[in-house]
Amino acid sequence: MMSAPRTVPRATSATVVVSSTASDSHTWNLVYLQLLIQELGHTVHNLGACVPPDLLVAECTRLTPDLVVISSVNGHGWADGLRLAPRLRAVPGLSGTGLVIGGKLGTDGRRSVGWRQRMLTAGFDRVFDDGDIVAFIAFVAERVGRVAS
Repeated sequence: MMSAPRTVPRATSATVVVSSTASDSHTWNLVYLQLLIQELGHTVHNLGACVPPDLLVAECTRLTPDLVVISSVNGHGWADGLRLAPRLRAVPGLSGTGLVIGGKLGTDGRRSVGWRQRMLTAGFDRVFDDGDIVAFIAFVAERVGRVAS
């Protein structure tokens, strides 16, 4: 006797915004993240390099993403991120949106005590330093899921 085919529910694609900070002109990191997140099955809106905070807030308000990924290569991500996260969190429709930052977040090679906690307190859900891509993939899978193939 043949059994009925089992249907496996498909996860839905999440909307993810990828952006740099206003001071960061690098793009290769953004393209890498876009391709990685798309490979995980999600829709990505890559805002590009040198994104002013007002533009990032406006685009996130318009797109209502499930996750916002901020990437920095120039080392100013820490300072820029501390200013950016509270602005995104202040928007009622974005207060619960996933928000992460990663890349090269400082310029001096050292971290003061509590730097990561300051980023979390500012509004980031996670801070990915030193290219911890495995932890980033796990976070994306946990936060917005993975689309079944």
